[in-house]
Amino acid sequence: MKRGSGVLLHITSLPGPYGSGDFGPSAYTFVDFLKESGQAYWQFLPFNPTDSVYGNSPYSSYSAFAINPLFISPQKLLDDGWLKSSSGLPELKQDEGRVDYLLAEGLKAKVWDDVLSCLVQLQKDPRFRSFVRKNAFWLNDFSLFFVLKECFSGRPWHQWPEEFKFRKQEALEDFRQSHQVQIERVRFQQFLLFDQWQEIYRYCRTNGVAVIGDLPIYVNYDSADVWSCPEFFDLDERLDPQYVAGVPPDYFSKTGQRWGNPLYNWTRMRQDKYHWWVKRFELNFQLFDFLRVDHFRGFVGFWQIPVQEETAVNGQWIPGPGADFFQVMKKHFHHLPIIAEDLGVITDDVRDLIEQFAFPGMRIFLFGLGGDQSHPYLPRNYPENCVAYTGTHDNNTVQGWLEGEAAANEKKNLEDYFQIDPQSQSKEVHWLMIESLMRSKAEVIIVPFQDLLGLGKDARMNTPGQPLGNWQWRVSGQSLSGVLSDRLKAVTSRSHR
Repeated sequence: MKRGSGVLLHITSLPGPYGSGDFGPSAYTFVDFLKESGQAYWQFLPFNPTDSVYGNSPYSSYSAFAINPLFISPQKLLDDGWLKSSSGLPELKQDEGRVDYLLAEGLKAKVWDDVLSCLVQLQKDPRFRSFVRKNAFWLNDFSLFFVLKECFSGRPWHQWPEEFKFRKQEALEDFRQSHQVQIERVRFQQFLLFDQWQEIYRYCRTNGVAVIGDLPIYVNYDSADVWSCPEFFDLDERLDPQYVAGVPPDYFSKTGQRWGNPLYNWTRMRQDKYHWWVKRFELNFQLFDFLRVDHFRGFVGFWQIPVQEETAVNGQWIPGPGADFFQVMKKHFHHLPIIAEDLGVITDDVRDLIEQFAFPGMRIFLFGLGGDQSHPYLPRNYPENCVAYTGTHDNNTVQGWLEGEAAANEKKNLEDYFQIDPQSQSKEVHWLMIESLMRSKAEVIIVPFQDLLGLGKDARMNTPGQPLGNWQWRVSGQSLSGVLSDRLKAVTSRSHR
């Protein structure tokens, strides 16, 4: 990664008229803002489909490969000729306050119905047929899973009739034959999503902006991935998990985090030369320039929680595949543009693996204010090979932290670090932090857009352990101002980024 800086802003947080940000005009406007501000990176949260059952978290998806249908841009569908008339566009005023997932789902469903009403003609597009062939590994099972789930009123796959739960081939083939149109609609939907993203990706490259994706290490139990490949997960003969994933008590939670995802059967995956993972990385390396791998330490050792436990306290560490996994990946890809999310409980074996493959790790400024001046998360102590942030999607904003979360010793450390009174300077602390990060040795600096704006706790993206009210913050179009762009560009230039 070249020395530079960038912004963390998820697709759903973009402004726009359809209840949620999408791959439409505002995405291109934001790329223009990044270019004008001298930024070299745009970082996202995971692109995978979300579900209201899991609070619309992008880290809880029913597919590790598909793109979220909410990302489709109705305006782009019209511009590209997939919508025949502007009458197919929902009529809404610009709504930039919060993501309204129910509204967005309803609006996008109507648009999809208008587009896919001419499916027979759409199928003739040679690019679509090529997309289906190239993505058959995941797309065939995903589209079948999606339609089956619709037919069974959204019930999780492990509650389906036995012949579908256990993937009896005769039953699946009969279902495919009788639901060809519905299955083809799902495939075409994914084709259009990938097509719209690739156009934005090309625009980023043209404007000197590299994109950083985000890959959750785990997948949901109720997902196309577990249903189609149960042998790669730690399930019993009835396909039920005995243990689930999470992390022990840490900074974010006194009882840890019980994520509930099924664990991998790493022995079986190793026998298959990690083929499922090879295909997953292959797809993501086509979508992004760099890939932040969430919970990287899970490849070295993972927290195993008995499924009956309500919290993550009574778990234990189990060895992961370690270096063997990444040796296999390196044989396939030669170059691994991975950022290792190495936050939380990190042991020497995790650090050794990161160093062995020279992956950049992460540094969080807010975490550094809880210790002394030698804390590794303070900018003066950063190595070159890292990506540094004011905070992540799981943190409060800088302003929200300062006003309602920072302990007395953290405020004192902040005062000592900058030689300021944080109360009198509270409205500018975020810029002090940003400039301090920019001047550090870290090769890459990423700032959540909320911190560029100096917003408070209401702009927080996620509160771990809180099931509702997350992942809803959106930026206003007016925030992409020339004043902000000029200031960010000046700070960036002074730090020679």
